[in-house]
Amino acid sequence: MRHPILLAVCMAGVTAVAGCGEKDANATVERAFKDVNVVDETNLSDVMLTVADPNEAVNYFSRSAKESPDRIDHQRGLASSLVRAKRRTEAVSAWDKVIKMDGATPDDSVQLADALIRAGDWARAETVLNGIPPTHETFDRYKLEAMVADSKEQWKRADSFYEIAVGLTTTPASVMNNWGYSKLTRGDYPEAERLFAEAIRQDNTLFTAKNNLVMARAAQRDYTLPVMPMEQSERAQLLHTMALSAIKRGDVATGEELLREAIDTHPQHFEAAVRSLRALENG
Repeated sequence: MRHPILLAVCMAGVTAVAGCGEKDANATVERAFKDVNVVDETNLSDVMLTVADPNEAVNYFSRSAKESPDRIDHQRGLASSLVRAKRRTEAVSAWDKVIKMDGATPDDSVQLADALIRAGDWARAETVLNGIPPTHETFDRYKLEAMVADSKEQWKRADSFYEIAVGLTTTPASVMNNWGYSKLTRGDYPEAERLFAEAIRQDNTLFTAKNNLVMARAAQRDYTLPVMPMEQSERAQLLHTMALSAIKRGDVATGEELLREAIDTHPQHFEAAVRSLRALENG
């Protein structure tokens, strides 16, 4: 008969203890969930900034920024997503907002300059870059400095910045391609060819560099494809580029031959090359 009474007393004691610690326990649980939510939010933000559809990312960060307007990470995410979505005017406005917030860094100003260049506002981009402390030496900063110098045909200055930028990254293919294109526009075709070839050695998937390399060779009347990794469709497109370059330089017979080779090489119907050949045949 005493067992039920003893059980009741024990249960009462447990309830009392539980009651006393209920607030602390709830607070602990809330903190735990808050920590989990922060981790989940960080992971989701990373996904949105890298692999998500750019416009979906814009919507996500727009909502986040409205919910927490003082959080600079959300504003940065929104600005970066607008750049990825090619909504250039909005991106400039978003980065303008970021650089005025508490916690803004020189990197944010670099990103503003990048957005301005994408929007075609080279003059203001230069002003923003000039306002960044010279001690802030990063790949992105010098890459943009080189591009601005290029736009003003300040070739020595551009070469200096390109060289610095290449030394500040382990993946220099894209900036080498930019540097090569700069040399191409100046008419320094051998140096352009060298830089494009180096860019391809760094990243053999960079089709833009392959296409530019072909143009640099064609500018020297070298109408042979260099030895480099390429898919069959890429080979056809490069032959097409080379053909157009040959025709532009007055080597019409060579251009016609290259067009036919491009059409034969492509694994599918190569409409652009077919149109070019027909136009050539029709005078």
